[in-house]
Amino acid sequence: MKVKSFLTLSLAILLCGTTTYAQQDSFLDKVNLYIGTADDYGQMTPGATVPYSQIQVCPDSKPRQHPGYDYEVPAISGFSINRLSGVGGSGCGGNVSLMPDLTGQDVRLLKYTEVAKPGYYSVQLSNGVWFTATADRRMAVERFSFPDAKKAVLLLNPRSAFDKIFAASFEQKSPQMGQGFAECANTCGRGHYLLHYRLYTSSPFVLDTIADGRKRLTFPELSARYVEVRVVVSTGLADELDKMSEQAVWRTDFQTMAERAQRQWERLLSAVEVEGGTADQQTIFYTSLYRTFHSPFQVTDRLMTQYLGTDGKMHEAKGFQYYSSWSLWDTYRTKFPLITLLDASRSSDIMQSLCQLYITGKKDWSTDYECVPTVRTEHAIATLLDAYRQGISIPTLRNAYPGMVKEVKRLSLKSPDQCLEASGDFWALGQLAEELGMKEDALTWAKRGEEIFDSIWPKEFQHIDETFTKMKGNGLYQGTRWQYRWGAPMYLPRMIEMAGKKELGEQLQRFFREELYNQGNEPDIHVPFLFGRLGMPQRTESIVRSLATESITHRYGGNDAYPTPFVGCAFVNQPRGYCPEMDEDDGAMSAWYVFASIGMYPLVVGEAVYELFPPLFDKVTLHLDADRQTTVTICKDEGAGSKGLVKRVTWNGKTLPDFRISVGELKKGGTLTFVY
Repeated sequence: MKVKSFLTLSLAILLCGTTTYAQQDSFLDKVNLYIGTADDYGQMTPGATVPYSQIQVCPDSKPRQHPGYDYEVPAISGFSINRLSGVGGSGCGGNVSLMPDLTGQDVRLLKYTEVAKPGYYSVQLSNGVWFTATADRRMAVERFSFPDAKKAVLLLNPRSAFDKIFAASFEQKSPQMGQGFAECANTCGRGHYLLHYRLYTSSPFVLDTIADGRKRLTFPELSARYVEVRVVVSTGLADELDKMSEQAVWRTDFQTMAERAQRQWERLLSAVEVEGGTADQQTIFYTSLYRTFHSPFQVTDRLMTQYLGTDGKMHEAKGFQYYSSWSLWDTYRTKFPLITLLDASRSSDIMQSLCQLYITGKKDWSTDYECVPTVRTEHAIATLLDAYRQGISIPTLRNAYPGMVKEVKRLSLKSPDQCLEASGDFWALGQLAEELGMKEDALTWAKRGEEIFDSIWPKEFQHIDETFTKMKGNGLYQGTRWQYRWGAPMYLPRMIEMAGKKELGEQLQRFFREELYNQGNEPDIHVPFLFGRLGMPQRTESIVRSLATESITHRYGGNDAYPTPFVGCAFVNQPRGYCPEMDEDDGAMSAWYVFASIGMYPLVVGEAVYELFPPLFDKVTLHLDADRQTTVTICKDEGAGSKGLVKRVTWNGKTLPDFRISVGELKKGGTLTFVY
């Protein structure tokens, strides 16, 4: 598919100095940015952004949800430039808020005018102002079109933030530029991030401070009916902002920037083509794929090369671009394996950035020295192992190894779930040590992982009783013993030795039959893909299809059992797009849906192996490598139908006896066929 036309002009909006965008024959047409943006049904936003950008321009609802925006709340406090997607807690970002109004009170979105497309957002406000926005990797571009040029005013809140703000300032530096910074709390109040920015305007402004601490920008020389604002950010030193000249800031016009943003999204979305399914299923799929690539944020580039390290010192990115903004406890399971598969050219820099965390002082949560909003970084070892085994170049991997050793030695073993997760981290470190040729270390870490697993699984998870359905029982974090008992799939062979393969298989079927699985949180989202390793690969298809497309009974939310079970689809093409309390978790759930739809899943992160099952769609085509020249086709044979079980799966005509394929083999290209 190619984008034939990005740009059309609407006469009514043109009179206000604003441009709207329409695409034809484009993957972008299959993205609905409003999915999951209402109330607590996903906590996502429709803001203007580009892939891996810390900029996401969006209105902030009043009162707001965690990411700032709530589709069902028309009142707004302003338009801010950054946010994370559905990470829970109190959210993160919300800086440099601008309000085009004299008082900033009782300003609402006229919802029927709202347009959100990848790389573009527009809306008319109740005061008659039209707002449009686009973005690039480090610049927000906002256009405010006023009914009366003589009354053009912007209220800037230098202290806007979704969590606590420790320090902020803004001062005018020239007739059309001001500079500021904000130091804010990260998600859940853990750690700090520091943002430096410059705000440029298309017309000279006069700055004064009003009673509530906001800055008022008025435009006495405004000749047009609109003001365009460009906010350039630096995640290093404030002096880094000097590297972008004012001429460079205005070099590209709004229309061209919006088209460029949409081309970036088009390229990433075109990595996967799906055929068949319903229109809603295709929309949910491409929206999920879109949200997979929101983070991590690319911090450095050829112009701004420095970043703030977790040691509080400035570092130079040499030989790679530095990325940050992590939520690995959620995303290591799905998002990062998917990025590594579909966007391998970026994965090397992303993995080197993870290595830098170990080199400069990695902690499990945000530190006090973060260059962008971020959350947590557990299970980075498995993420690095998985990428390395997928063939990604990570030159600094050996340098990061000592930091990994320090990390596993401080892992908490206070609760049963912490023990399970720690056993997996030791397993991953042992596997990585083996890849690096450290045979003795590999044996040491493998043995330690098995010891931890053997000390906890038989005692806490093997023998099922009435306590297994209780959320957070015995100190568990956001899950039940039923859900966590499957939490270390790398040790499934040990489970089989202890409990028996047949009994485990029967218990796994009971788990789904009695509706004990929780799609609303991450601890057990891999469990539908365990059947193949228990000798029942055909069971995966019906369960995954039901979870992805059908109305089912959900007994659990993000933190507890529902007082009354929620009955409905977990994924729908509407603003209330997820189950209640089901966070997007920075792309983790979106990537889960993508994998569930294309017929493969990374059950054990670090093995670089996919469990296989028939895809949701009739045919899926993956275009891999930077040049998109390697093609993988996933299809069903001509006799496939909705009834009956799949008999076998073939790879280039040869049967795969275990319904499994390595990523290395997959990346050679070919055809996966499910035969019924």
